[in-house]
Amino acid sequence: MKIGIFGGTFNPVHNGHINLARAYLKALSLDKLIVIPDNIPPHKPYTALVSGQDRYEMCRLAFLDIPLCQVSPMELNRSHKSYTVDTLEELHKIYHKDQLYFIMGGDMFLTLHRWYRPQRIFELAVMCAGAREQNQREALLAYAEKIQAMGATYKIVEIEPVVISSTQVRDAVSKGKDISALVPRSVAGYIKDHNLYQKQVDSLDA
Repeated sequence: MKIGIFGGTFNPVHNGHINLARAYLKALSLDKLIVIPDNIPPHKPYTALVSGQDRYEMCRLAFLDIPLCQVSPMELNRSHKSYTVDTLEELHKIYHKDQLYFIMGGDMFLTLHRWYRPQRIFELAVMCAGAREQNQREALLAYAEKIQAMGATYKIVEIEPVVISSTQVRDAVSKGKDISALVPRSVAGYIKDHNLYQKQVDSLDA
């Protein structure tokens, strides 16, 4: 099987994330897409997060209607900082007969050589990034050739630009604005029922 791995802070999950999931499922012909909310991302400030349980529940609600999507709490169950290589090692043990596709944004793709144990990451999964325009596609392909020399395999996928951010959603909630066009109805209801994002926090997207 072809299994996609879609990680992120999802603080909160929004319609842009859902559109990306659908786009990658189609473009990569995936048999399954595992959505994994981050625990304590090494590159982001932990203090800006709502609880992992809240982010997990919002993701579960958001992806409920996409049959091939599965939301996993595997990173949230860890008590330490979560590195991509740890997640891929764990998934490789479960899906050792299948091909893993690690999905990320173009900006993150261009930093892969600086990640913790990048060569092991390249051994465990195909690196996948979305290109929003021709200039970005050229930059991604040029970088992909460099990491290919480190053992990486990759897929560059053309995607529609994501015009929604988690910061935008949080800001709207903190100002009492309508977010029905930004997140699924179920997520908007969860945010309201649990009084999330009533005070604006530091920028923390994805």
